[in-house]
Amino acid sequence: MTDLARFATDRGIRHVLFSFTDLFGVQRAKLVPVAAVQEVAAAGAGFAGFAAWLAMTPADPDVLGLPDTSSLMVLPWQRDVAWVATDLQVGGLPLEQSPRWVLKCQLERAVRLGYHFRTGVEAEFFLLQPGGAAISDGDDSQSKPCYDQLALMRQYPLIGGLLDGMGELGWGPYQADHEDANGQFELNWTYADALVTADRHAFFRVMAQAMAEQHGARVSFSPKPFASLTGNGAHLHHSLWNADGHNLFHDPRGPLGLSALAYKFLGGLLEHAPALCALTNPVAESYQRLGGLHTTSGSTWSPGWISYGGNNRTHMVRIPDDQRLELRLADGAANPYLLPAAVLAAGLDGIERNLDPGPREDANAYTDPPIGRARPLPGSVEEALEAFAADRVLRQALGEPFCQAYEQLRRQV
Repeated sequence: MTDLARFATDRGIRHVLFSFTDLFGVQRAKLVPVAAVQEVAAAGAGFAGFAAWLAMTPADPDVLGLPDTSSLMVLPWQRDVAWVATDLQVGGLPLEQSPRWVLKCQLERAVRLGYHFRTGVEAEFFLLQPGGAAISDGDDSQSKPCYDQLALMRQYPLIGGLLDGMGELGWGPYQADHEDANGQFELNWTYADALVTADRHAFFRVMAQAMAEQHGARVSFSPKPFASLTGNGAHLHHSLWNADGHNLFHDPRGPLGLSALAYKFLGGLLEHAPALCALTNPVAESYQRLGGLHTTSGSTWSPGWISYGGNNRTHMVRIPDDQRLELRLADGAANPYLLPAAVLAAGLDGIERNLDPGPREDANAYTDPPIGRARPLPGSVEEALEAFAADRVLRQALGEPFCQAYEQLRRQV
């Protein structure tokens, strides 16, 4: 475990953000001066749970955030400040509704079964004017703006800065592009252990917003900020590995180069898709993205059916190559920790019950929907929550304390 005080002294750090992500994916933190960092690290940073999106009351005792120093990062835009993810406790016991705890439990379950879960995420976002009513670049107006080089380079100070920041942090950034909607961008970094990716995803959402503000813009990860434009996805690329570093999803003898294990995992994703939507697509705006009609670019790029295909972006799950699965369901409102936790829980059930995903769909699901061959995705957050409430297998895997807390908050907003 890293000594926080020594880390701070060696790096010239003046303050440390003790951070956690609540049930709605909001980053919460306390800023701790270096002089107090060892004391706070030992005791935990104190938070009133009711003041965040946690299912607690003002009468509940403090939630204490204990730092996981493996997550330590120096803010690339404020290099005298460091950030660390914390694990939440109450009364000396883990807070079971905490999203990071839910993910860690699933990862430990996977390890007991001999698997290590690795993920990469595509965190799409819009750059908006400070008020949020319009995109930040008035010249970004093509009807098909995806990969627009000039629009990308007009945002080079920000996009290049984000790539540089991820490089400093050791994430292995490898590309950035203008996405399908006007004002929409995506930056990609190298896949890693699912907890590492989740911490980076949570941090990236803050980093993008903070650095955009320095350039007079605002970032939105919302699922569907503009009715006529493509929404923000959070596609999750994922695979299972063994302790020796072998990708267990790869098998050159299998269909499209994937193993029987990968297809069982896929079967679990399809089986639990309606309930997954409560976590991967958690707000009303999510269903404007999933159920949206054609956009100005000609496509929504989001699924409408519980189906899978090969290298085909019209289905819920894509098989882009012989190494991984890509879940295209999730959107920018998904919690960075609950997204991989739910995917892993569903996939492990598919493995444990030998679930068959059925035949692959190779057609364009937008022009030739798999009617009669696949179930439609839920049409609203209420429908997704009902499916979540009824999915006993998924609930048992994720834990009732978390499930009840999550449902309670989602149903009251």
